[in-house]
Order: sequence, then structure tokens, then C-alpha cells
Amino acid sequence: MAYKDYYDILGVPRSASDADIKSAYRRLAKQYHPDKNQGDESAAEKFKEIGEAYAVLSDVEKRKLYDQYGHAGTVPQGAYQGGADFSGIDPTQFSDFFQGLFGGLGGRGGFRTGGGAGVDLDDLLGGLGGGRRFVQNVEGELSVTLREAFEGAEHTIAVGDRRIQVRVPAGTRDGTRLRLAGQAPGNGDLLLTVRVLEDARFELRGDDVHTSVNVPVPTAAIGGTVRVPTLRGAIELKVPEGSSSGRTLRLRGQGWPRAGGAGDLYVKLNLTLPSDLTEREKELYRQLAALRP
Repeated sequence: MAYKDYYDILGVPRSASDADIKSAYRRLAKQYHPDKNQGDESAAEKFKEIGEAYAVLSDVEKRKLYDQYGHAGTVPQGAYQGGADFSGIDPTQFSDFFQGLFGGLGGRGGFRTGGGAGVDLDDLLGGLGGGRRFVQNVEGELSVTLREAFEGAEHTIAVGDRRIQVRVPAGTRDGTRLRLAGQAPGNGDLLLTVRVLEDARFELRGDDVHTSVNVPVPTAAIGGTVRVPTLRGAIELKVPEGSSSGRTLRLRGQGWPRAGGAGDLYVKLNLTLPSDLTEREKELYRQLAALRP
């Protein structure tokens, strides 16, 4: 696994604030979202890298550890004061170990031990070089996209030298805890907290999903239909005649899954006018303006 510069991936300096990191992530996630780049494998890979970088840099403890060791590619002797023995790790390969620590395949999460704050490297590295045993329980995070949380998904994560399949149930909420019994080193439990990444097109508010759609002015004036993105796929939305910009329409049952059904989808209308009107179109608009001074 090659070393990755998370700051470079998000295009921010190492001094970037939390707000700068969040803003960069939202902009890039929108640009490289798989739904906007269907069939483009390079865009899909870039989207995964963006999510990986944000999962680390948006977390105080993970960023601190990354800043201290992850960007250097080596671990200075005695740099970690917790007593962990790094002698069993090739310094040139530490970046690989670090990325494995923060999620292994795809970098979709990070781990910490026994419910303590941050990452206990002494416990995690037990047995690599100094004969220490692994802890019984491991806590961690798994980052998923909003669509993956909605539809359900499977991810492969690395725990030590093992690869484990994790199933994220459909309708999973941010903060949901998944328990994988017996999957931690020493046959303990692996406890994963699901973190749902923000989506530039949708906003989840309780059980309801909010989005927006562009509507041509003529369609808003006389009524018609437009295609609206939903978490279940694009659908046709009927726009009532005389709709104004900012009007919100509700689609029942198109929101987030819940017991006995689903929430609603709220669609905000954004009226648009082409920037390249033909002379004929301009003339028609002048006639309309003359009719309604």
C-alpha cells in the first residue's frame, strides 16, 4: 500500500482548520461522486481517497496521530512514549501499517482498543516484536456514504493480518454501533461505530430527506415535470403551474426508512433561465413582459 498524503488529497495545507477540511471534502465529494461519474473508475477511486482522507483529518485523535507519524513514513526511535515496540516494523513500510490501522482496505475507518480515548499503539502492536498480547476488545469507526447507509452495503476491513466482511444494514444512521463478536484479536469483540459521510445533494433531517432541483422558468410558469434525484433513483416530479423559486414540494414515503414505512422527501425548486437565449426566445419574453408591466 503506497503512502498517501491526506492533506494533498483534499488540497488543503497542514495548518487547515476543521472548517477548511470540511469545506474541501464537500466540494471534492460533489465533484467526484460516483453518481455523477458513472463508469469512471478513476473518479470512483478518487472519491474513496477523499472519504479516507476526511475520515482521518476530521477526527482530532486520528489527525494528531497522522500528523505525528503518518506523513513522515518513518517512526523515530522512542517517539511513542507508551512503550510500544516498533522494532518489528520496517520503517519504510510504516505508512502501510498506519493506513492499515485507519481502516485497512479502503481506509474506511479507524480502530482503538478497549474503549480508551484514542489509539493505544502499545496494545495494538503487542506481539509484533516484543511478545505482547493483543487486547480483548477493539473499538473503531467505519465511514460509509449516505447512499450506502440508505441501501445497505458490505465492506472489507483489515484487523491485524485478517480481512473481515462487515455488513452495514439498510437504513443505518450515523452513530450506529455494530458488534462483530469474536472478531477482535484475542477473540474479543470488534465494536464499530458507523459514520455516515455528508452528501452534497441530500440532507437528512430526522426521517426526512431534503434536496433541490433546477426548474426552467417556463415549466414553473405553466406547469410540467422535472427529474428529481432521490436515494432510490431519479423520478419524475410534477411541478404545479405558477411555482416560484424556493417553493418546496413533499414526496411522501421517499425519505429515510423507519419502522412501518419511511420518511418524506422535500424538494426545493430553483428556477433557472438559460444563458444562451435565442433571438426568438428573447422576443417572446419581451412580449410576456409587455403583457404584465
